[in-house]
Amino acid sequence: MFSGAMVALVTPFQEGEIDFSTLDELVDFQLESGIDAIVPVGTTGESPTISHEEQKKVMERVVKAVGGQVPVIVGAGSNSTAEAIGLTTFARKVGADATLQVGPYYNKPTQEGFYQHFKVIAEEVDLPVVLYNIPGRCGAGMTPQTIARLSEIENIVAVKEATGSLDQASEIAMRCDITIISGDDSLTLPLASVGGKGVISVVANIVPTDVKAMTDLILEGDLVSARQWHKKLFGLSKNMLTLATNPIPIKAAMAMLNMASEELRLPMTPLEEDKKAILRQTLEDYGLLN
Repeated sequence: MFSGAMVALVTPFQEGEIDFSTLDELVDFQLESGIDAIVPVGTTGESPTISHEEQKKVMERVVKAVGGQVPVIVGAGSNSTAEAIGLTTFARKVGADATLQVGPYYNKPTQEGFYQHFKVIAEEVDLPVVLYNIPGRCGAGMTPQTIARLSEIENIVAVKEATGSLDQASEIAMRCDITIISGDDSLTLPLASVGGKGVISVVANIVPTDVKAMTDLILEGDLVSARQWHKKLFGLSKNMLTLATNPIPIKAAMAMLNMASEELRLPMTPLEEDKKAILRQTLEDYGLLN
């Protein structure tokens, strides 16, 4: 459930509302492409700007559309422990396989606060938890020591590492046997060299088969062959990280590929025209556009 190519699914909008018809199409595309798991309503799914009711509707819709074919790991985190428990309880009710729990943002808890937050969620709701460590978004992050403590709780089973630090991932691997998942496409292979088991991927929204080809080789232990996919994917992955804040570039790319609207919700704004030119060239170079 917690390895291989997992897509951080976008939430498509149309005239300010969630476009559920396109959401179904995106799920079908991922399933047809052989993706290993689907992760809706995370950062890429714009969870900060959709209401809790909308978030619950997306959870339920994706679980239903997937129909048990692959695991669904839904974003259910919050900087309020009580809200995270509520979302996680709903996720269990609608049949999600696990939840992705982002670190509390803005309030910047201590390491003990991180520990207690995730411990209470895990103990309150009987559903596997994937920790999401992304200090660049949250203002604070967990140390390897805290993650090791949390790994002792039975249903805390994995960590999505988006710190950008191989030292961090190495120390987690040294301290405990929790499953480590890359939170950055460009670091999937490097992270695998220190024990990573896959990626929750942004670029898999448009090239799921290629991401899976790389992670399949990683899981087979063939990092040399996986390196060829890493090189192919790197330019695409880098642009998704550097042209603008995620999910602005991936939504622009999906619009160029006629997969979904580029529409976002404020304070996120569309990719600037000069950067669209760079992105379009990258997609052409990759072979996705003529």
